[in-house]
Amino acid sequence: MTIEDIKADICAGIPSAIPAKKEYDPTINHAPKRKDILSKEEKELALRNALRYFPKEQHAELAPEFAEELKEYGRIYMYRYRPDYKMYARPIEEYPGKCEQAKSIMLMIQNNLDYAVAQHPHELITYGGNGAVFQNWAQYRLVMKYLSEMTDEQTLVMYSGHPLGLFPSHKDAPRVVVTNGMVIPNYSHQDDWEKMNALGVSQYGQMTAGSYMYIGPQGIVHGTTITVLNACRKLTGGDGSNRKVFVTAGLGGMSGAQPKAGNIAGVISITAEVNPKATYTRHSQGWVDEVIEDLDELCTRVRKAKENDEVVSIAYQGNVVDVWEKFDEENIYIDLGSDQTSLHNPWAGGYYPAGLGLEEANEMMANEPEKFKGHVQESLRRHATAVNRHTAKGTYFFDYGNAFLLEASRAGADIMAENGIDFKYPSYVQDIMGPMCFDYGFGPFRWVCASGNTDDLQATDDLACAVLEEIRQNSPTEIQQQMADNIQWIKGAQENKLVVGSQARILYADAEGRIKIAQAFNKAIKEGKIGPVVLGRDHHDVSGTDSPFRETSNIYDGSKFTADMAIHNVIGDGFRGATWISIHNGGGVGWGEVINGGFGMLLDGSEDADRRLEMMLHWDVNNGIARRSWARNEGAIFAIQREMERTPNLKVTLPNFVDDSLLDQF
Repeated sequence: MTIEDIKADICAGIPSAIPAKKEYDPTINHAPKRKDILSKEEKELALRNALRYFPKEQHAELAPEFAEELKEYGRIYMYRYRPDYKMYARPIEEYPGKCEQAKSIMLMIQNNLDYAVAQHPHELITYGGNGAVFQNWAQYRLVMKYLSEMTDEQTLVMYSGHPLGLFPSHKDAPRVVVTNGMVIPNYSHQDDWEKMNALGVSQYGQMTAGSYMYIGPQGIVHGTTITVLNACRKLTGGDGSNRKVFVTAGLGGMSGAQPKAGNIAGVISITAEVNPKATYTRHSQGWVDEVIEDLDELCTRVRKAKENDEVVSIAYQGNVVDVWEKFDEENIYIDLGSDQTSLHNPWAGGYYPAGLGLEEANEMMANEPEKFKGHVQESLRRHATAVNRHTAKGTYFFDYGNAFLLEASRAGADIMAENGIDFKYPSYVQDIMGPMCFDYGFGPFRWVCASGNTDDLQATDDLACAVLEEIRQNSPTEIQQQMADNIQWIKGAQENKLVVGSQARILYADAEGRIKIAQAFNKAIKEGKIGPVVLGRDHHDVSGTDSPFRETSNIYDGSKFTADMAIHNVIGDGFRGATWISIHNGGGVGWGEVINGGFGMLLDGSEDADRRLEMMLHWDVNNGIARRSWARNEGAIFAIQREMERTPNLKVTLPNFVDDSLLDQF
């Protein structure tokens, strides 16, 4: 198809004539079949809900097909309406429309559905097994049509993947407002999601899937690198070898970053993955060095790597439980251990139990869900037992915010601390990211070069590096390590070949760094040195997410189960100039376990962009530092006091401390 054909297809929205049926492509990594959870009456309702996108005269032809999809896959995806053009982030000028901001959103949506980026592209799922951009292809087509028509004085309202419509607003309002899965709290259990998603009325947007800000596994590489680097810095024991061994699991969407991060951090990493399509995709993309399918061969290879002091990333094609148990039997010392399987989604493909093959597991989860749940929980108990054996030898194990400890505890695994309340092992946020990064305002700032030009990406890398080096000269001691790590990261970004999909970059930065980098970009755009740039961040950040078992697990004043911060964050971003904003239930650790929000912002070289970026980025970070400060986190108190000195209009309520001796009297 030509560019003009693609533009016409986008502008047409849902075709007036029913398109030809598409064959199911077995070469694509597809989502597992969802369990049969709807009653007969609810299945009829699901069909009514799906057919409302189409004129009545087409219902007789479409209804049987949609009913078959619901029966075969547990969802109505409307495969027939999948576009014929290739899905990827095109240069911004190749999108139709009246509004540059709208075009930037179209670019980001298509990036999320790029085959090289998305986990299950035909099911519109970007990562995490169920992190969806839309629920069906009719929604995609409608959204793209609305964006092609949008002006600078309209806002598109997104209702869990469904475009509610274009509403009059103004130029400083967000162009798109996104909500995903914002259900009544008492209806936020896993089966509630299964039912509502099957009905077509709600979806799981994960974090950056349903908010159009996913940039492939690079999005988590930097955070994973920082985590592994600082986990290594915490090690005091070991087996005497120089090269540390890191064992983990998951090579899907976000978890696919782990081997690359292991290489950058200088360790021997072993990442287990049960799905061969995920394993070999990461290998073909250069994100993992080697693939091994035999446990004895794996043991031999790890020993050789230690002897030769190699930095190498190894994918084990199989179950991670078998790796933990085999390494225990073979007495292979593991320095660092974690897990990044999608345990927020344990019963529908997020975690595959030991002892079952991939196809057998997929069949069981769809047709015998309770039996499958039993296998998962038994596997989690085995998994935890094997981890415990290694930690008794000195292994440092941390929960990587994927709900491993939470689901293991629910399965009755031996992972509780002596007090019966806390887990034996810390989350990485409690031990590393919270006190070292989030409390000081450092988080995963990211940008996308909307031109699609690799030279633009190199130019933005250079600009960001120059800004950080200048800031570092006057940075206090408390954040010198963070600055050094980030400068090292950005200098090696091109060499490490982190780009998958759009020409994007991620960099941990605080409010000062984000604002100054964005200003440098906007100036370069104005001067014609680079094309437009889309700013964003992972929701896994200082302010955007309230998640008691991950992002806010180092909040100890009793407020970690509240979600005021995430709501404040998205509202504040909205009226301070974000191009689009999103708020989700779920993401990372699961439906009902977290509220998370994000934003996107187009820099176009204008004075308006300068005004918006300074106002919005300042709030987007300092909102969270203020909340963390009020929780009495010492790093956050330092950071917010420093920010108040820099920003006279900022006045934050600071906590007073109580002497322990006083409380001991009561």
